[in-house]
Amino acid sequence: MENNVLIEMRNIRKTFPGVVALDNAQLTLRKGEIHALMGENGAGKSTIIKCLTGVYERDSGDVFMDGVEGNIHNHSTMDAQNIGIATVYQEVNLCPNLSVAENLFIGRAPTNRWGAVDWKTMNKKAQKIMDDLDIQVDVTRNLENYSIAIQQMVAIARAVDMDCRVLILDEPTSSLDDKEVEKLFRLMRQLRNKGVGILFVTHFLEQVYEVCDRITVMRNGQFVGDYTVAELPRVKLVAAMLGKDFDDLAAIRKEGTGKEEGPVCVGCKNMSHKGTIKPFDFVIHKGEVVGLTGLLGSGRSEMVRCIYGADRSQTGEEKMNGKVIHIHQPLDAIKLGMGYLPDDRKAEGCIADLSVKENIILALQARQGIFHRVSEAKQNEIADRYIRELSIKTPNRDTPISQLSGGNQQKVILARWLATNPEFLILDEPTRGIDIGTKTEIQKKVIELAEQGMSVVFISSELEEMLRTCSRLYVMRDGQNVGQITDENGPITQEEVMQAIAGGDKS
Repeated sequence: MENNVLIEMRNIRKTFPGVVALDNAQLTLRKGEIHALMGENGAGKSTIIKCLTGVYERDSGDVFMDGVEGNIHNHSTMDAQNIGIATVYQEVNLCPNLSVAENLFIGRAPTNRWGAVDWKTMNKKAQKIMDDLDIQVDVTRNLENYSIAIQQMVAIARAVDMDCRVLILDEPTSSLDDKEVEKLFRLMRQLRNKGVGILFVTHFLEQVYEVCDRITVMRNGQFVGDYTVAELPRVKLVAAMLGKDFDDLAAIRKEGTGKEEGPVCVGCKNMSHKGTIKPFDFVIHKGEVVGLTGLLGSGRSEMVRCIYGADRSQTGEEKMNGKVIHIHQPLDAIKLGMGYLPDDRKAEGCIADLSVKENIILALQARQGIFHRVSEAKQNEIADRYIRELSIKTPNRDTPISQLSGGNQQKVILARWLATNPEFLILDEPTRGIDIGTKTEIQKKVIELAEQGMSVVFISSELEEMLRTCSRLYVMRDGQNVGQITDENGPITQEEVMQAIAGGDKS
């Protein structure tokens, strides 16, 4: 290894049944640097970290660490901790009901000659640790009294006091506001100056260019490249993450036609949700397909959740058909004529133990209420209609949805919302993880619904299908709606979208 290298991972391979999660992956972390690990969902970022920290055993490949002899095989997170590798996750894994000092010294509290905890010494040591890191807290107070940002800093301070040389921060800023992020960055810079190597996993481009020295990009479980921040402009970083090369960025003809000139269906002004999405404006016209584009974590899903009421907005105003509406929960949205297909169909969409029919009529029954049950005959009629219209491959309407393929499950959830005949339909990653044929069917269905007057929000990580389906795109970056792109002057191109995602940096 080079003199300045702390960690070197070479040719790492990790497989799960039927899935190659990492293939020839690489990562090099140097002393006294903040190193961003970047990649879209499924790129392999979490897997390579877990192979390093002992959560997973790698199938093959080599891991070397400065000062540790031979090829490292961490069999547990404790093994990693013992050689100086610490990880702080987005969800702080400390004990909120204990004091800051107790959290700092869990499992290693100083004791007196009778074997009891020496509280005075522990509190004094804890206060010194926090003061040295310029973290202003009272260490005798319970951790739950402090913000998520402070809790993360306590977790970092604990790692530092345990002589960590490698600090892995996994999405630490997702729940923080701007001031809290700046506090965290100050602490990261302090640690970098002390020679700690920091691996920073994030989706926020602005933060990478504000605090990081180097960037490793992964895609589809493979190593794409290791760059200094200075040599990788934002637009090239986006291209590397998405696997696009500007030599082949051509305009793609959109099959549908936009209807932006129609009356407004839904309009939002200055809406926001603390910790996830900054104040935004949004307008969609009747019969229009509007896309939300941006990298994973940019705020696409958070924005639609706020509009739909899955996350209740703290600021702003929302109108539907010109009237102010108040959505306190998703059921309010359903009753107003909205539908929402979430991005995680397994966790938030499918009810695995219910049949295809029961899954399809779920939202309609919720809208009508428990005292107005949808009759069995009507349920059968609705289920059969959408099984036919959407070509859902199922033995029959009473088959458990868990027995269907992913693509057919997705069609069932789409049918659920179509059965409510919504005016406004949100589709968040409706084609993720399904075959090309089904993707095409869903895209055509979206355009058909718009032609019938439905207003559709379409979110996808695949630029090509966004350009085929949408007449207008809102651009999301770092939890903020930063502008929009329209097809008024000709078809929207991939290059336009990627430049906008990257922040207009063309160099």
